[in-house]
Amino acid sequence: MLKAEYKAEGGKLIKVQMTKKGDKIDSIKITGDFFMHPEDLIDDLEKTLLGCPLDENIIAETVKRFIRDRDVMLLGATPEDFAKCIIKAGGRDG
Repeated sequence: MLKAEYKAEGGKLIKVQMTKKGDKIDSIKITGDFFMHPEDLIDDLEKTLLGCPLDENIIAETVKRFIRDRDVMLLGATPEDFAKCIIKAGGRDG
């Protein structure tokens, strides 16, 4: 299990636990003290990221598109913060 923590500008913490297959996200769990409304859509965001290449720009764009398409409110973190944390986790070998 790959893990990382990332503190977004403004102090909110993002935590990622994930596995990867090759250079793609195989499983992912995102937690932290940021705010997402509606809260239950974090599960859908995690599902959306499955199979996503471990590329910071692609991940950030995927999160942005999810937020726009699902009318999600994200406070205390940005799609780029999520991408940085995921890349930080995915760049390690356990």
